[in-house]
Amino acid sequence: MKKIFQKIGDNTNQESLASKMRRSRFTFFLDLLESVPKPISILDVGGTQIFWEMMGFTNSEQIRIMLLNLEMPQVDRPNFVGLVGDATNLSAIRDQQFDVVFSNSVIEHVGDFDQQRRMASEIRRVGKRYFVQTPNYYFPIEPHYLFPAFQWLPESVRVGLIRRFDLGHIKRIPDPTEARKQVRSIRLLKRNELLSLFTDCNLYEEKILGFIKSFVVYSQNW
Repeated sequence: MKKIFQKIGDNTNQESLASKMRRSRFTFFLDLLESVPKPISILDVGGTQIFWEMMGFTNSEQIRIMLLNLEMPQVDRPNFVGLVGDATNLSAIRDQQFDVVFSNSVIEHVGDFDQQRRMASEIRRVGKRYFVQTPNYYFPIEPHYLFPAFQWLPESVRVGLIRRFDLGHIKRIPDPTEARKQVRSIRLLKRNELLSLFTDCNLYEEKILGFIKSFVVYSQNW
C-alpha cells in the first residue's frame, strides 16, 4: 500500500503518477500557449528553473520566464530571471505585465482562504492570461503527506501523526508548535472555493480511477 501512495505522489520519480500527470498538464498548457503571440513573457509564481528543464522548455528565445519565490530562485539560463516576492502581494509587478501567469501547486500553501483570495486576485491583475493548478480537497489521498483522508482528520489528530511519523514529503516534526504550524501551512481547496477565486475561468479536472486528483483553472481569453 505504501508503494501505491508513493507512486501517486512522488514528484522526483519520472514514472510516478504525479510526474506523468504533470507532463500531461504541461502538454495541455503548451497547446494553450500556441495561441499566444510571440515573444511571450511568463511569470511562474512559486516555480523553479528545474521544473521547466524537466519539461524541455529552457532554450526558447521567444519565451522569457520570471520565477517568483520567497527566496531567490537559482537561474543560469538567459531566458530566465529570478525575483523574490510573496504570491499574495505582487506590488512590484505592474498590471497586465505578463502575457501568462503560471502556478503549479502553490495556492494551497499561502495561508488561509483570505490569503488564497489575495493570491488569485494578484495573478489576475498582473497577467493577461493565467494557468493555475492545485490539488483537490476531496481526493482521498492527501498529496503532500500521502496519507489517506489526512486533510479530513481533526487538526489535533493531524498534528499527532506528523509528530510521530514521516508522512509523504514531510519529515517527522516532534515539536508540537512546529507540527501545528506545518499542518496549518497547507490548505487544500474545494472545487466551489477555487471557482469563487477565479470567477472568469475555465476548469480542467485531472482524474485518477474516476477520482478528481487536482484542478486546473485557466482564463477564458486564450
